Amino acid sequence: MAIYKVSYVVIGRAHPGTIVNLDHRPGAGERVTLGDEDFIVVEVIDLMPPRGDFHFIHATCRPLNENEK
Repeated sequence: MAIYKVSYVVIGRAHPGTIVNLDHRPGAGERVTLGDEDFIVVEVIDLMPPRGDFHFIHATCRPLNENEK
């Protein structure tokens, strides 16, 4: 089973982001909850080639707009 180590970085707001382990690769347009806030992923890139079952991913996300909540 693949493990995706995802580094989430938030744009448009002072937020520390986070690093999480997932069982799937996040995709653009996906909603994600970081702490008690919801965000939308806008970009996903591989940080390096996979190492065995470990994938290292960077995901940029933004806060939800009022009409997206």
